[in-house]
Amino acid sequence: MFALWLSGTNAGSVFAQETDDIKHKLSASNEPKLGLVLGGGGARGAAHVGVLKILEQNGIHPDYIVGTNVGAIVGGLYSAGISIQSLEEMFTKKSLMNSYLTVPLKVRLFAASAFSIPRMFGKRGYDGLYTGNKLGKFLNKYVPESERDISDLKIPFGAVALNLLDGKTVTLRSGNLGSALQASCALPILRKPVRLNDGLFVDGGVVNNLPVSEAKNMGADVVIAINLDDSDRKIAEKEFSKIGTVSHRVVTLHLKNVDKEQQKLADIVLHPDVEQIGLMSTSSKDAVNAVEAGERAALDSIDKIRSLLKEAGIDN
Repeated sequence: MFALWLSGTNAGSVFAQETDDIKHKLSASNEPKLGLVLGGGGARGAAHVGVLKILEQNGIHPDYIVGTNVGAIVGGLYSAGISIQSLEEMFTKKSLMNSYLTVPLKVRLFAASAFSIPRMFGKRGYDGLYTGNKLGKFLNKYVPESERDISDLKIPFGAVALNLLDGKTVTLRSGNLGSALQASCALPILRKPVRLNDGLFVDGGVVNNLPVSEAKNMGADVVIAINLDDSDRKIAEKEFSKIGTVSHRVVTLHLKNVDKEQQKLADIVLHPDVEQIGLMSTSSKDAVNAVEAGERAALDSIDKIRSLLKEAGIDN
């Protein structure tokens, strides 16, 4: 299912607009800034909420947030002022995944042939099983109308996506929030790409799943990154007998490989233990476990984070 996605990756990347370079130079001469990077990982993204909860409780507030895939969703909504409690309920009450997978994936795959009928009569659409329109509307409804343009958010924010037309990644920092988040998590094959201005966008995780460089480009002097990838454990052969296990393994290995270089750029990397949670899980129990895993990862590193911020002269 994911073979076409994996075979179509490339390293082309546009990391910043001219204004981002200016802001980065200004930040170097003013007070140092803290950037928070939220990596992609589907349903595992509930762990980001757990991390944010602990940071908030310790008075640590990022100056910039950048995210890919579910990291963009959590980061974008948090930047718009959505509370930790509301973000947590979005996962545990399954409203997010129900908007992402409007019908169960197995049902959509079974009915996939029916979606080709309009093409027989000349009606064309983008490739993908889910359109994503419900997701964009759901995310927009989550935030006040005054916060629906990314450039107006309380915390400067960027959502990373890949433009299929020129093969380059971009950090979406203006325009409608819901549409940008929809684009950043438009997983190829699964979801249809999103048309924005002159581009056609899909999940930025294809080439930049942990966008540390983007946070630095926005002006962050210190970066905390939350990585939702698998560990290095070896998986037993018997685990690959169920449908979907092979594609899941291939995708998670790909994301892990993509994230290696970006992870090196971060000052601190938190790695919540979410390996047992499927990327497309719709389980409330998995969501609760992911939130708790994020909390544990943040608590384990909170002294290190405080020390780093003090050393950098960041007053939180």
